[in-house]
Amino acid sequence: MSQNNQENWTTVIKPRNKLFEVNLKEIWDYRDLLMLFVKRDIITSYKQTILGPLWWIIQPAMTVIMYMVVFGGIAGIPTDGIPQPLFYLSGVCMWQYFSTCLGSTSGTFTGNAGLFGKVYFPRLIMPLEKVISSLVRFGIQLFLFVIVYVYFATQGVAPTPNWYLLLFPLLVVMLAGLALGFGILISSMTTKYRDLSILFSFILHLWMYATPIVYPLSQVKGKTAAGFDLYTLMHYNPVTPVLEAFKYGALGAGEFIGWGWLAYSFGFMLVLLALGILIFNKVQRSFMDTV
Repeated sequence: MSQNNQENWTTVIKPRNKLFEVNLKEIWDYRDLLMLFVKRDIITSYKQTILGPLWWIIQPAMTVIMYMVVFGGIAGIPTDGIPQPLFYLSGVCMWQYFSTCLGSTSGTFTGNAGLFGKVYFPRLIMPLEKVISSLVRFGIQLFLFVIVYVYFATQGVAPTPNWYLLLFPLLVVMLAGLALGFGILISSMTTKYRDLSILFSFILHLWMYATPIVYPLSQVKGKTAAGFDLYTLMHYNPVTPVLEAFKYGALGAGEFIGWGWLAYSFGFMLVLLALGILIFNKVQRSFMDTV
């Protein structure tokens, strides 16, 4: 066959030969589609609503008020000398970004089965899109945190940040990586067993109370449960070192949890992402037969 009669293909779709394989070049080639999904997700989140994106501010504000009444007022849980709105808001902003990413990515296969069955594109585009679009909400909620911080600063009672706040971009990446890893792993498991999504939703609610959001980590020092040291046990929660590092850097109160525990969370994230991608690639081969 002459060269003029040969067909030049721009895209070749073929089955994956390796379970642990992430074609970053292919994802980059589909970056326009990724950003299109991000834009669609942001626009449709509160389309045909009365307050629109204001809900992204109202939700954490109302949550903080409830925490102030229940945990600060009724339960009398201290906040290490930090003004209650600042203490609760710092934890709520970080946790809501993590939980939003985890909740949205955990429905990747079941929520997009119709789209996956009609057209090809890298399946990891969908969970990545949720992680990126959630950054917009996270940014708006952080802006609320800054406003509250400036208010207390003008009153002379705002804590002093320190240089550990420079770790903030890394902390956000770690939260996103943990949420993405857990999300795609859960999504892969719920393609066949739908009721597992109910279990994971319940676990996520309990997980929040196992993370120092409504109470400082110092309050569990010296306390035990079922023979376990709660202070040490909570450190093994991979989200705890991330939140504590942010609180210490932004609010300058409490104690830095330590580089070793931050390294633990980072390593946990890498292992989780590797396991999630492994299961994700295995399930995506035949998930249309079970969804």
